[in-house]
Amino acid sequence: MAQTLERVRILLADDHAAVRMGLRLLLEGAGGIVMGEVDSGEAAVAAYAQHRPDVLVMDVSMPGIGGLGALERLLAHTPDAHVLLLSAHDDAQIPARALRSGATGYLSKRAQPQELIRAVAQVARGQRYVDPELAPQLALAQLGGAGVDPATALTDKEFAIFLQLAQGRSVSDIAVAHKLSPSTVGTHLYHIKQKLNASNAAELALIAVRSGLIEV
Repeated sequence: MAQTLERVRILLADDHAAVRMGLRLLLEGAGGIVMGEVDSGEAAVAAYAQHRPDVLVMDVSMPGIGGLGALERLLAHTPDAHVLLLSAHDDAQIPARALRSGATGYLSKRAQPQELIRAVAQVARGQRYVDPELAPQLALAQLGGAGVDPATALTDKEFAIFLQLAQGRSVSDIAVAHKLSPSTVGTHLYHIKQKLNASNAAELALIAVRSGLIEV
């Protein structure tokens, strides 16, 4: 069954009008609601505050602060923002930096249309997404946790929390599921990141993918 975006509210950020038009037609054709379009990183940050979309679909390369700069600025004020970054770059360095900076997902502009819809749907739900064509490169780059096996490095409780974090669940959701306080989950998260040499949830997700614990 084809993925749909029924009622998903989307903000588009790309400096090419033709690209934005194509994205709008594709996403609205799948049931999404495009709330606005902008052409720079600074405008994306301002528009996000105005529209509060379910997902911001943003190009990495734009005038001014660009997509990465906009991502960092946005997350500094709205840490729970769901951002899918798009780029024509195929090397692992830019997606690695994007995910380390807190992007919820990353997709190559060369991806098939249905893959974009799948990515937007997943990111809108707060779930991590990595372009399946780039995931092997990112895994081989060993972003964080190099040589560390989560199954042996973590306690049973830490391992359970690690898997849920890697799948995109929030600290508050995990606290409810395990009948723990958010601060206790936060303490576990600190130890998990220390043991796996990871700096954020995106790196934890990549470690889980590399270890074969979750699929992208």
